[in-house]
Amino acid sequence: SYLYILHMPRKLMSSCRSNHVLDGCGHAVLITGCDSGFGHHLARCLDQKGFVVFAGCLSPGGAGAQSLVRQSSSNLKILKLDVTRDEDLQQAKKMKKVGSVGFYCLSGLWAVVSNAGISDWAEIEWSTIEDFQKMVDVNLFGSIRTSIAFLPLVHASKGRMVFVSSIFSFFYCLNMGAYSVSKRGLEAFADCLRVEMASFGVKVPIIQPGNFGQATNILKRKTALDIWNKLDDEKKRIFGREYIDLANDYFTSTCRVGFKDTDPVIAAMLHAVTSARPKHRYLLVSTMEMFFFSIFPFLPTLLADAVFSLKDRKPKLSF
Repeated sequence: SYLYILHMPRKLMSSCRSNHVLDGCGHAVLITGCDSGFGHHLARCLDQKGFVVFAGCLSPGGAGAQSLVRQSSSNLKILKLDVTRDEDLQQAKKMKKVGSVGFYCLSGLWAVVSNAGISDWAEIEWSTIEDFQKMVDVNLFGSIRTSIAFLPLVHASKGRMVFVSSIFSFFYCLNMGAYSVSKRGLEAFADCLRVEMASFGVKVPIIQPGNFGQATNILKRKTALDIWNKLDDEKKRIFGREYIDLANDYFTSTCRVGFKDTDPVIAAMLHAVTSARPKHRYLLVSTMEMFFFSIFPFLPTLLADAVFSLKDRKPKLSF
């Protein structure tokens, strides 16, 4: 039995490979957030594998979108797609053809990858309701809008709806309140959708990246002065400049570590799109972090809260 356990990962990987859709020809995939990061790399990867790719970009004339055009085949089509605008989604849905294939080709729309997202960091007391609204409008409601618009097409093809979440959907951390709210809501939506779609043969995988800040540049860099200048006099008095400097240094230190390329996430996305039996969740963190996240849900709240507290004016743990 010990040898069976040792060989189980290899068998699972072999099983995953055997379940891949070998030929992307005729399968159309819509990806949001392709200007940069995960969406950009996934669009190129699927195009190379013969998929018809509808790459949603916030700025179709921008450097990211134009590099996709230059480096991809005629089967990739750039769509102007701001997921906070219903008009953009409805216009994108009208896109019938790219090359000789479109949403309404023989196999329909095989997959939608809800990847568009933004990130920012701040303690909750430094934030405004507008900060939360902007984060939720893109990360949560953007995915919901996209799903409602394109579900009928994916439903018809018995394909899949893929959602790009984050470890912050289940793991709360200093300075990431608004982001965590948006991603926790996203996973609640995806879980409900997975249950509803099970009877119709539509799969709903969730991608949970860890620290890929260096690989995607999604994390906003700030200086302590940027934060300080945003605070009113009362909050400056409450927190003090020393605490602001400490919080900024703490967050900046997390930006220096983590994965330096997107390969693990793109591999998981590719499996989620092409496998006959995709996973429900793809947790993408380092080996050490995998151990930490496996025990984190079982830690007493008092201990879990203390892990990332700055109560004593010094970080307790830094990934």
